[in-house]
Amino acid sequence: MTASTGPLRRVVIVGGGTAGWMTAAALSRVVPADMTVTLVESEEIGTVGVGEATIPSLLDFNRILGIDEDDFVRSTQATFKLGIQFRDWAQIGDDYIHPFGTHGRDVAGFSFHQLWLREAAGGNVAASGQIGDYCLSHVAARLGRFNRPVADPSAVLSTLSYAFHFDAGLYAGFLRSLSEAAGVVRVEGRIASVARNPENGHIDAVTLADGRRIEGDLFVDCSGFRSLLLGDALDVPFTSWQHWLPCDRAWAVPSTREGRLTPYTRATAERAGWRWRIPLQHRVGNGHVYSSAHCDDDMAVRTLLDGLEGEPLADPRQLRFVAGRRARLWEGNCVAIGLAGGFLEPLESTSIHLIQSGITRLIALFPDRSFNPVERAEYNRLLLREYDQVRDFVILHYHATTRSDSPFWDHVRTMTVPASLTEKLALWADKARLFREPGELFTPDSWIAVLLGQGRRPASFDPLIAGLPPADSTRFLTHLRDVIGKTAAAMPTHEDFIARHCAARTLQTV
Repeated sequence: MTASTGPLRRVVIVGGGTAGWMTAAALSRVVPADMTVTLVESEEIGTVGVGEATIPSLLDFNRILGIDEDDFVRSTQATFKLGIQFRDWAQIGDDYIHPFGTHGRDVAGFSFHQLWLREAAGGNVAASGQIGDYCLSHVAARLGRFNRPVADPSAVLSTLSYAFHFDAGLYAGFLRSLSEAAGVVRVEGRIASVARNPENGHIDAVTLADGRRIEGDLFVDCSGFRSLLLGDALDVPFTSWQHWLPCDRAWAVPSTREGRLTPYTRATAERAGWRWRIPLQHRVGNGHVYSSAHCDDDMAVRTLLDGLEGEPLADPRQLRFVAGRRARLWEGNCVAIGLAGGFLEPLESTSIHLIQSGITRLIALFPDRSFNPVERAEYNRLLLREYDQVRDFVILHYHATTRSDSPFWDHVRTMTVPASLTEKLALWADKARLFREPGELFTPDSWIAVLLGQGRRPASFDPLIAGLPPADSTRFLTHLRDVIGKTAAAMPTHEDFIARHCAARTLQTV
């Protein structure tokens, strides 16, 4: 066995925060006993921490780690999330929810939305209602109610899907405890230099400011926007998507919680971007994402503070970024996870999912010392495709608008979008056709919620659905909407559910 063959012995994670500790926690459960996992982070360097809202895939990640959900919710001051409420996106005054879960159920091989579109086109409003009326997560979110789904597939409650709002700093600390208990070694220190192998260009070690040298076989770059290893040391180029996603700055501030504890994130469109509202048990996370080409920093922070529902708990903090990704996320013996590899604004809460996706695919393609280029190429193919697919879905929210009240909205409404999105919109515009690509994160139900929520009604629907008897369709829709409405109304309130099962023992204020 030569130095270039055989199993890895040392994994070094550069950077902590959500990305670093998620990586450490996952790897600590799967690596063999003779493999060390070391995480290097510096308390001098802060974390971005905008990823407080998540999507349902995080439930799978937490289950893999053996995390008790109630303990997790208590420890991270979390609340439950049934979807995202969008205000003022298609035009000022509009309001819709992108819910988790499914709309209705398919009939005779036809997608539910095709049946709904036929009924709505026929003017049968009493039967069809809004398409959100047929999604339990949507109805429960509107009513401020929550319950966990059941396993019985015949029960309407089995269709409910949810995620979390949580304190990203507390989550990182929660995962750090799990990781260190499983043998991960944390090293405090700031990285001063990166040593590369002169023969193959791989990273041999990182040297800390105090002179300590941390050697490794595999390096995972979780250094955030700095991309210390993949970007700086290995010089993997960055592809900007700012021409499609012009927002490049954000102000963030926590505030006191006022009113009921809503089980959804809120995204309110502004003249040059949008504001987020993320309710936690102990506070509310708020932010204003905006385009610096269309709004100055002072106006942006005023917009944020003027929109708060409670009192600010700290001074607003500014973040600067560019939407896009690296040309490759795995180069040599270095894999970038999270912001070190790419960034998409938190409009659809995908940041933590993309971290999770990078980790799970790394485990699935975990290398040995040969660092097989075929495995590396497959990792890059899968992750880059996922970034591009998520990008298209985020662009959709900006492009599918009729707003013309500011230069920002004029730009995003009229801009040329990626060909992949153009093709998807064309299929929808004619007969509401939607097809999910392999590995695509967002389901047709997600696309349907945003397209219809922002007023993109198709010209027609599947012509073959005309064979379904209209009277039967009307009865089916009426019954389904009634059952979903009654099921949601019977749930406990979101606040009562948390108080009964997973209330935080001590509510922190910052």
